[in-house]
Amino acid sequence: MDGNGRWAQNRHLPRLAGHRAGVRNMHRIVRACVDVGIPLLTLYAFSTENWGRPTEEVEGLMEIFADASERETRNLHRNGVRITHIGSMENVPIAQQRAIMKAVDLTKHNNRLQMNVAFNYGGRAEVVRAVRNIIAEGVSPDEVDEETISSHLYTAGMSDPDLVIRTAGEMRLSNFLIWQASYSEYYFSSKMWPDFGEQDFRAALEAYASRRRKFGRL
Repeated sequence: MDGNGRWAQNRHLPRLAGHRAGVRNMHRIVRACVDVGIPLLTLYAFSTENWGRPTEEVEGLMEIFADASERETRNLHRNGVRITHIGSMENVPIAQQRAIMKAVDLTKHNNRLQMNVAFNYGGRAEVVRAVRNIIAEGVSPDEVDEETISSHLYTAGMSDPDLVIRTAGEMRLSNFLIWQASYSEYYFSSKMWPDFGEQDFRAALEAYASRRRKFGRL
């Protein structure tokens, strides 16, 4: 969900105003997923690298996430959305940790749409964590295969993403689901995230539907 800060700057607004607009836009995309029957959506909300942003922006983001979690979780719950968290709780302020855990617990029995919130998430850190856990369990090298690693990731038991969408004209993964997205289709939009609406989302789905997925085979 890229481009919140630039969206705000283009309108001579503080960058945090763009992040608030980005949270509001989330509703449109979640609603579109429900309408077309998509079962699993992962939103890249805050990366492990985002801690390197200016302190004022990071603190503002933490406040926005905490407020949005309290406010939006009830609405998502009413609409049958199950919220799950992927990422580390390390360095996350206590208030945000509690908000995440509360949202996960409240919605855990919902099944209309599973929404992964990737918060304090990094693909490389996820793989490192998985390898460390495998070693700690005493698994022998000969027993380690792709399934072993997949089963130790945050997304264990979930399907790999069919489609990865990135907004704001950036054409890179930026450490997002680097293991899981190895054979995903990619769609890049020049629109900033707050302007990426339902029609844009459906255009991405139509582009995906037109592709032939070969997974390295003929």
